[in-house]
Amino acid sequence: MEDGNGTVRSTTAPPSEVPATTVSAHGGANTGTLGRYLARRLVEIGATDVFSVPGDFNLALLDHLVAEPELNLIGCCNELNAGYAADGYARSRGVGACVVTFTVGGLSVINAIAGAYSENLPVICVVGGPNSNDYGTNHILHHTIGLPDFSQERRCFQTVTCAQAVVNNLDDAHELIDNAIATALKECKPVYISISCNLPGLTHPTFAREPVPFFLAPCMSNPTSLEAAVEETLEFLHKAVKPVLVGGPRLRVCKAQKAFIELANACGYPIAIMPSAKGLVPEQHPHFIGTYWGSVSTSFVGEIVESADAYLFAGPIFNDYSSVGYSLLIKKEKMIIVKPNRVTVGDGPSFGCVLMADYLTLLAKRLKKNTTAMENYRRIYVPPGHPLKSEKGESLRVNVLFKHIQDMLSKDTAVIAETGDSWFNCQKLRLPEGCGYEFQMQYGSIGWAVGATLGYSQAAKDKRVIACIGDGSFQVTAQDVSTMIRNGQKTIIFLINNGGYTIEVEIHDGPYNVIKNWNYTGLVDAIHNGEGSCWTVKVKTEEELVAAIATALGEKKDSLCFIEVIVHKDDTSKELLEWGSRVASANSRPPNPQ
Repeated sequence: MEDGNGTVRSTTAPPSEVPATTVSAHGGANTGTLGRYLARRLVEIGATDVFSVPGDFNLALLDHLVAEPELNLIGCCNELNAGYAADGYARSRGVGACVVTFTVGGLSVINAIAGAYSENLPVICVVGGPNSNDYGTNHILHHTIGLPDFSQERRCFQTVTCAQAVVNNLDDAHELIDNAIATALKECKPVYISISCNLPGLTHPTFAREPVPFFLAPCMSNPTSLEAAVEETLEFLHKAVKPVLVGGPRLRVCKAQKAFIELANACGYPIAIMPSAKGLVPEQHPHFIGTYWGSVSTSFVGEIVESADAYLFAGPIFNDYSSVGYSLLIKKEKMIIVKPNRVTVGDGPSFGCVLMADYLTLLAKRLKKNTTAMENYRRIYVPPGHPLKSEKGESLRVNVLFKHIQDMLSKDTAVIAETGDSWFNCQKLRLPEGCGYEFQMQYGSIGWAVGATLGYSQAAKDKRVIACIGDGSFQVTAQDVSTMIRNGQKTIIFLINNGGYTIEVEIHDGPYNVIKNWNYTGLVDAIHNGEGSCWTVKVKTEEELVAAIATALGEKKDSLCFIEVIVHKDDTSKELLEWGSRVASANSRPPNPQ
């Protein structure tokens, strides 16, 4: 949109959809330094909040980021959380950014960057690097492993980023930075940019003008291949009696959610989602039936999908977790798999150079309506029950907790589900239209949710985030509740205290799954330390929970609210019990005969 000075500002649209006119000449004196050039590029693509941890190699660069009026630098407690925050930010804004120092910072943030890579999130990871004069010498620097080879960090990032740029010369700095950022936006993957610590304040002719706005040429389907894929699909689906439609997590990276709904409206099939696609498909759609997750699917969904004679999976990821230990009862010969740029029809042909959104849109225009499977679903469907009523003073049960969380959801909220039993309990929440939902299923790194909540809340200021985090996961990354308070966030955190790593218990139990209990509310109170707005409470019964939620939504609606929920160590969802046993079976398969 345009401001009063005629400057066009970036919006929260995914970066590859931002038009070439997003940023025009910026008012004021142009200092033309490398640091300012990077800062303006980050603003242009929508990463107006950058998560950082200072270190001596990046301090000069941070000065230039701080000086950029449209950019907000957010200091985090550690690099891992800075990376997780950039991950969460990218989920809402379309792109995220973090800045850390050389090697000790880079190798700390790399786990979060790997998670962003697995989830197809464009995160710009900037590292303050050695002085440009030290390259090519035998100098041994601090923050390294004691060798004069400075390439270790870059080599570590090669497998978890789609591009790496080492900027130690002003002549090609703008080109390296632009190529890396453009690659991140095109491929929806993280990139690594190292900038020598003595360069951010230097001027160069290539920085004399405002950066030319990015223009990302749109990818195109091969028309012949697209037509052939649709024709083959029509023949396949029109022969089926009771076909179904299943949405997968790659709908987001392909920007194909709208096209998927167009197809759902046209075909009349039941719509299911894979667990990692929750939040990508509106659950108010009249043909939405729930989550397909094998033996732990939403009630009646597994039966409808696995009994179908044809199923179209749009953007699926089949791994050991999403397949419940490789136990899905679906057959390749009945399946159409739509990948980001390829369609495979049953055991038959595979068509390349076919973009998912183009394929789904064209298919929607030609596919005949078939409501047989939807009618079958309605015949067998029985509405879900409600948790048993708690007696006064009875210990709080997890299913009662999530009954009340369900009542909190609206278009003005978003749910962050930490790795663990929250995966399964949050999966059962019915999301109102406009309610956000995020979790990290492919990478499944415990502790992700604290940083991701920080980043998502910073990006989606129109929503109040509700984070469901287990005690074991919280112990990994708890510090950055401090950063949430410091930035005035109004998140509601439900800390589920059951005394250990419950998801690991159900896969393989042992004494290592029991953790030291913390006074979690006491810890957050100490972090709060009277600065900022934060309210904590510990609840053990339904009555206490109801009162706590009322306070969080009422009197403390403008505060960060931390609600520690005490539950029994064996109080888990039935889905986790089933899933855990099947994943354990997959993990314990004996070696194949040699």
